[in-house]
Amino acid sequence: MSSNAELNELKRKYVAAGAASPATAFADRAENAEIWDADGNRFIDFAGGIGVLNVGHRHPKVVAAVKAQLDKLMHTCQTVMPYEGYVKVAEKLSQIVPVRGHAKVMLANSGAEALENAVKIARAATGRSNVICFDGGYHGRTFFTMAMNGKVAPYQSDFGPMPGTVFRAPFPVPYHGVSEDEAIRGLKMTLKTDANPKDTAAIVLEPVLGEGGFYPASTSFLTKIREICDEHGILMIIDEVQSGFGRTGKMFAIEHSGVEPDIMTMAKSMADGMPISAIVGTDKVMDASGPNSLGGTYTGSPTACAAALAVMDVFEEENILEKSQALGDKLAKRFNDWAGKFDCIDNVRNMGSMAAFELVSNKADHTPNAELAAALCKKAREEGLILLSCGMYGNTIRFLMPVTIQDDVLNEGLDIIESCLESLT
Repeated sequence: MSSNAELNELKRKYVAAGAASPATAFADRAENAEIWDADGNRFIDFAGGIGVLNVGHRHPKVVAAVKAQLDKLMHTCQTVMPYEGYVKVAEKLSQIVPVRGHAKVMLANSGAEALENAVKIARAATGRSNVICFDGGYHGRTFFTMAMNGKVAPYQSDFGPMPGTVFRAPFPVPYHGVSEDEAIRGLKMTLKTDANPKDTAAIVLEPVLGEGGFYPASTSFLTKIREICDEHGILMIIDEVQSGFGRTGKMFAIEHSGVEPDIMTMAKSMADGMPISAIVGTDKVMDASGPNSLGGTYTGSPTACAAALAVMDVFEEENILEKSQALGDKLAKRFNDWAGKFDCIDNVRNMGSMAAFELVSNKADHTPNAELAAALCKKAREEGLILLSCGMYGNTIRFLMPVTIQDDVLNEGLDIIESCLESLT
């Protein structure tokens, strides 16, 4: 087996700089919330593959389902010859996703691909082209989703002009001075000055910003978006790629509000690491485009469908939603303790186990401290903990460890953070 040093040399020689990880440890094996690198060093995983592993690395039921599928069928392309897994996943999602009316499903490979197809479907259903997104939103790295992202660097910086007909509105983050009323005024102004409602197909938003900083949208804000969409015949698309599949204590974050969108997208923890995503929407909307207009060679592959079905079984059998809420409660308690101990920690928040806090240099005026966030993540990695930052200002520490993490491993990881903070501040 190659060492970390040998693999880093191969990375330097052969992996494109824009795609190469800055990390120098290479994952070799993993179990639940722990990873061992190519040199045998152990890491606690508080990143979960960026929110992909809500039921943990290599959940035994998921591994068994994928192995069983490999013994039967690996690929046909479901548009050439369909198979049971695709329609079974579609059936299950149509039963649990809270869109308006009877739901239909399209499967894809990634979150970005799901958002691309959601926009295609919305345009077909409305005959309109404009799309409105929000500051701080993140929807992917394909060309149209890059245009939808509410943050330039690093997603758009080097790639030239973005596609047109994508417009922006403020996302309410009162902590950073954007109230809900101001955000709604901004959206209404966008509809007046840039995106004519009669030409606008969809308003797209995350119910909890992911890359943008783990800020939840309030029920009242989501309700107002729904009302604006209904007023103008615009479709409401909810992006649950990061917030879905149990991260917030419900299967989908939008369920906390009771608001029903027209289309929802999901991916990440849908299949515990196997590449799959879904677009779920009201049947009339989903059926709007013509024959053979949606699909792809690998969309909804047999192995990924097997994994997704196993994940949904695990949610029921192991009370994952309850575990997510309990994990969130544990994180919130520890964060609040830290906020009282460290002057640099502010704005502790969580929705279920989708939890975060801000690192600041001045609590009085909420001055972001991105340098400290970067230093904390770096030092934590040196101490054997994988930790992620995010946010428009780069100062949010976010937590995406598996919901199934063992208490002793969780506490060990949190102790590492506390020790790092003590040495850095």
